[in-house]
Amino acid sequence: MVHPGRSADCGGAAVVTGWWSFAGLVVLLAGGLHAWALSPAAAALFPGAPAVFQTAALLVLAGVLSPRRTPRAVGALSWLYGTVWLIGATGWMFVSLHRYGGLPGWLAALAVVLLCAALSLYFALAGWLWARWRDGRWWRDALAWGGVWLLAEWARAILFTGFPWGASGYALIDTPLAGLAPWLGVYGLGAAWATAVVASVWSWRSADSGLASRLAGLAVGLVLAAVGALAGRPFTEPQGAALSVTLLQGNVPQDEKFMAERQGAMLRWHAEQLLSARTDLVIAPETAIPLLPFQQPPGYWDALVGGFPAGEGRHALVGVPLGDFERGYTNSIVGLGGPARHADPEEAGGPYRYDKHHLVPFGEFIPWGFRWFVRMMNMPLGDFARGPLVAPSYRVKQQRIAPTVCYEDLFGEEIAARFRDPAQAPTILANVSNLAWFGESVAMHQHLQIARMRSLEFQLPTVRATNTGATVVIDHAGRVTDRLPGNTRGALVAEVQGRQGVTPFAWWAARAGLWPALALAVLLIAVGRGRARH
Repeated sequence: MVHPGRSADCGGAAVVTGWWSFAGLVVLLAGGLHAWALSPAAAALFPGAPAVFQTAALLVLAGVLSPRRTPRAVGALSWLYGTVWLIGATGWMFVSLHRYGGLPGWLAALAVVLLCAALSLYFALAGWLWARWRDGRWWRDALAWGGVWLLAEWARAILFTGFPWGASGYALIDTPLAGLAPWLGVYGLGAAWATAVVASVWSWRSADSGLASRLAGLAVGLVLAAVGALAGRPFTEPQGAALSVTLLQGNVPQDEKFMAERQGAMLRWHAEQLLSARTDLVIAPETAIPLLPFQQPPGYWDALVGGFPAGEGRHALVGVPLGDFERGYTNSIVGLGGPARHADPEEAGGPYRYDKHHLVPFGEFIPWGFRWFVRMMNMPLGDFARGPLVAPSYRVKQQRIAPTVCYEDLFGEEIAARFRDPAQAPTILANVSNLAWFGESVAMHQHLQIARMRSLEFQLPTVRATNTGATVVIDHAGRVTDRLPGNTRGALVAEVQGRQGVTPFAWWAARAGLWPALALAVLLIAVGRGRARH
């Protein structure tokens, strides 16, 4: 048996035995702590608790990545940390694959583990590169670590359509660091804090660091928090009068959503709520009406359209699938109450229509080579057509509302594309979702954190109408102002104040997507690499 403190010094064989060493166990626990920081249990303890636990996990990881470890060992430990982190953060996928998809439990669990292990290869590469390039001076090593951390999160967000759920920046929402979100976005925010955390460890561990240098390393995090607090100035301002909104939460169990004998009651409830609402805007969740227009009961859609006459001032956004076999299908939102009153939402010149752009792999499109896997699942899945990246906003009075469907609000850089023209930029973000696929898991809490981060990045309010939760109103500072209890049926009536303006993140992401983040990662690595000493 190789001694734990020397497990990584003996090449590839020692790396393998090191998996069972003390270092491997510590990294495994640290990855679990990082995942737990993104759970509702952590958030319920005290304000800022998620950031505290994530910081603790990163401190442990920084302590384990000793300068004595080879690049291969650092890559392996980074991979283990990332794999456990992502399994804990996205394990809710098991519910949809097993309970609703019909996959055997062992196969559903294996699919989740393999996906997380594959996504963690980005972190393995980041750790390996850092160990190859580390300079030996704590501040250079910290900068290089921040660069490779940002590179790994960038790759997870971009490559193969991206799956950045559980990014580290989401744990920092309720801290002074959140003031950096309108400047850097969630990935830059997470990388900045990762840099500060490792600097505090490595400045004390470096053999050539004096007391002043060690205190400087500890001060990096404090300085970053102070900068975040000072940087959080307003880039947006109130626009027009506040809107009154009604947000519907049907609480339809996923296994009943497509049962013909249960659909009648579900359709009646949503129609009654839509037509009885007396607010400026009423929003029904993703696929609140789960039937294509030609599958709906006769007269059902006509009644909805007729209930929102043009010029009356009442509007609705309704989640409904559209399309047919020949033209393809879309996961869409239809706007009612505008000037166009055609009964058919498919008809040119008809009601406002938003088609989901960023589709869910396996759920809404089948990646090349994986059709065999989808055929094993008992889900109403298929290949959906994509909507345009830059979609027009839905106008209600003086507000421009930017809809997204469920998973789409994970991609702030794609929402930013709508801000290129400030005169047409959204004043309110709106998300419709259906998380019933994932049961009573952490997904509901995590999706709420994602929506709060988008409000911080753009300094705009967000309204969310969901099937099971979280149905909320979020203000421009990322604070939840109104909320329905999860897993209940009801309607949330509230007011939301739209805002106009463009944050720095919205400005640069609208023009270049996440490529500036990649450039920043390369710059940090270049500065931190120095004259790499192996």
